[in-house]
Amino acid sequence: MSHIHAGREMFLEEMQDLRVDVSRETRDQLETLVHTLGRWQKAINLIGKATLEDIWIRHILDSAQLLPLIPKTAHKLVDLGSGGGFPGLVLAALRPGLEVTLIESDARKGAFLGEAGRRMGLKNQPKVVVARIEGAPPSQADVVTARAVAPLGQLLAWAAPHRTDTAICLFHKGKGWQAELVEAMKDWEVQSQPFASVTDRDAVLLRISQFAAKGLRDR
Repeated sequence: MSHIHAGREMFLEEMQDLRVDVSRETRDQLETLVHTLGRWQKAINLIGKATLEDIWIRHILDSAQLLPLIPKTAHKLVDLGSGGGFPGLVLAALRPGLEVTLIESDARKGAFLGEAGRRMGLKNQPKVVVARIEGAPPSQADVVTARAVAPLGQLLAWAAPHRTDTAICLFHKGKGWQAELVEAMKDWEVQSQPFASVTDRDAVLLRISQFAAKGLRDR
């Protein structure tokens, strides 16, 4: 069994542990994402080269573990700095009813995101916006995601125009997440809850239910 195939089987087992059913159709879509990324990776750097063989755990599962944290009532999701499609494209496959917007400033990565979405045959094709996050049109999303994009304080500033009043943010954060939160709270009032990552014992999924710039009633 190849390393990548073994990673896929481990992904499916972990999803069972998370009580998430991954249909054959969804698995095929994720396979297509992996294959498409592998082709494009030869020309542009979509993920760290050292993580390519571990893509099912380091990237697919790392993205998919957000699914149980997304409210059942959510209709729109915006992914900031989508890069190789993590977590945006993975969540679009797992929650086909979601209207997903992928914001990416690199035009080449934007082209990859568009092709990958088409090849995956997603029922709801994600909208790809090639722009800097701060310059992208407001999305009015129910869920805002970001993975390995920027420090928390900056993410909050970027996320603010893209959310509804009841939206949540789901941010992947690494070992220094507590220090990032303390720093961000100098400028922001934040209601947050960390969830342990299943792919990295030092990392968390930070769920932010409410936030506002200090000194302002609304942001």
